Amino acid sequence: MIVRLDDKIWFPDPSLAEDDGCLAVGGDLSVDRLLLAYQHGIFPWYSFRDQEEPVWFCPRQRFVIFPNEIHISHSMRTLFRKERYDFSINAAFDDVIRNCSQLRIDEDGAWLGEDMINAYTELYRQGFAASVEVWEGRQLVGGLYGVNIGHCFFGESMFSLVPSGSKLALIYLARKLSQLGGTLIDCQFETAHLKSMGGRYISYEEYMKIISS
Repeated sequence: MIVRLDDKIWFPDPSLAEDDGCLAVGGDLSVDRLLLAYQHGIFPWYSFRDQEEPVWFCPRQRFVIFPNEIHISHSMRTLFRKERYDFSINAAFDDVIRNCSQLRIDEDGAWLGEDMINAYTELYRQGFAASVEVWEGRQLVGGLYGVNIGHCFFGESMFSLVPSGSKLALIYLARKLSQLGGTLIDCQFETAHLKSMGGRYISYEEYMKIISS
């Protein structure tokens, strides 16, 4: 049963989620609500053209990458060694999230509209979201952003303007998290791209133990 939220900042028991992970509808995208959501493995995902209110998901099986398990192919290792690209963290959050939006804005079901952009930009301003940038000279050619709480990174979106730009960003993120003691990258949904880089499923129970520790 999908639960309707009100103005109070709360979420129903994640065990009530539908088979596809859909848990609730309504509420807002305030910082306090988003932080509460991510602390319980819940995230907003909805087509902004078709849905006026946020829709919240909490899949029972979680697709994640453990930073120390990320798969780096021979071709990607070679690309890193060539030092063609430079990397940064939080140097261009606005540009990263805008690129992520624009590359998919005309697709059916596009979800990264102005309300979501504003919400995650405010999370960034308050220190709860982060971006990774890939540069070729002074040109931003790839990147990703997500929510950063404690030792876990909850990935939201990535983009690439050159071949493998988003893969480079993800590998850089995983390496940095490993150095800093980070334990998990939440990928939200499985894709062939992420699976090839070491993504795998764990149970919600195991997931919660990791993000709560």
